Amino acid sequence: MIGYLNLILRLTIWFLLTANLSPANIIIGVSIALLLPGRPKAPGRLKDWLRALWETLVAIPQAYMEAFEMIVRPHNYEEVTMEQVKPGRTPGLIFLDIFLITFTPKTIVLKYHENGWYEVHWVRRRRKA
Repeated sequence: MIGYLNLILRLTIWFLLTANLSPANIIIGVSIALLLPGRPKAPGRLKDWLRALWETLVAIPQAYMEAFEMIVRPHNYEEVTMEQVKPGRTPGLIFLDIFLITFTPKTIVLKYHENGWYEVHWVRRRRKA
C-alpha cells in the first residue's frame, strides 16, 4: 500500500511541475515514477500517510481563508520560527509537511535542517505578546 502512495506522490509532483495531463505526459510521468529509485530507508506507515492526506484536504480551505483574511486585514509583522519534524517521518512525508506549510499563504519553509527542524517564516497580523 505504501508503494502505491509513493507512486501517487511522485505522479502528483510530476503533474504539478508539468501542468499537462495529455496521454503522452501521463505515460512519461508513470515511466519516470516507476524508474526513480525505490523504497525509502524508513518505510512510512499507512496511518502517517492517511493523516498527511487529511491534512492536505484541510489545508485547501485554510489557504483560501488565510488569503482572504490577508486581503481584508493587513498582516504587517513577520517572524521566523523553528519547528520540529514529527518523529519517524520518511522523506516523502517530510516533503508533504514542507508542502503543506508552504501551501498556506501565511507561512513558508525557508530551510529544512537535517537534524529534524524546519525554519518557518510567518506573516502575522500583530506581534505575539
